[in-house]
Amino acid sequence: MTQQSSSTTTACVPDPGVVVGEDGLARPAWAAVDPLLRDYYDTEWGMPVTDEHGVFERVSLEGFQAGLSWATILRKRPAFREAFDGFDPDVIAAYTETDVERLMADAGIVRNRRKIQAAVTNARATIELREEMGLADLVWSFQPDITPRPRTFTEIPTTSDESVALSKELRRRGFAFVGPTTMYALMEAIGIVDTHLLGSHRRGSSGIWPS
Repeated sequence: MTQQSSSTTTACVPDPGVVVGEDGLARPAWAAVDPLLRDYYDTEWGMPVTDEHGVFERVSLEGFQAGLSWATILRKRPAFREAFDGFDPDVIAAYTETDVERLMADAGIVRNRRKIQAAVTNARATIELREEMGLADLVWSFQPDITPRPRTFTEIPTTSDESVALSKELRRRGFAFVGPTTMYALMEAIGIVDTHLLGSHRRGSSGIWPS
């Protein structure tokens, strides 16, 4: 997920990266105002996702986000789920050009032909991976030994050695729209790394990394 930086500070919190909301909880600036983003941050972002369906959906949505804001994708997520049959890899793998044209005509989603075709390609690659370790296990095999401990937005990486390696491996396996930056965003979103700011109320909440 692409975050938005801010220089907002609060007198009662020494960490300039967080904003304390009316509920008394500290969040990064990108999750402090918009109710949709705040709820996503508080309940989903950074929590472990270890099943094939969940990882495939997030790979797909991160791919659609490329060049756009995560808020745009999040607002369209219900429409994406409906248009893409709940992100069921088995169903999407059977899509034909007729389905691609149907999706290109759907104003509720991001109508980018290459990204739509990539979702179909990735569904087929996901099915092929079942003969080996599976998509979720493959992605999680790139979990690093340590996670960042950022105090401010500028200290949060956008790529890592692991995201570069994951991108390379997924491309080798036939996946598309899985660049290193996109894969780092995926790793953040599904808990493989914890980039919650140290001053955030969500730091360490995944159970994967100590606070």
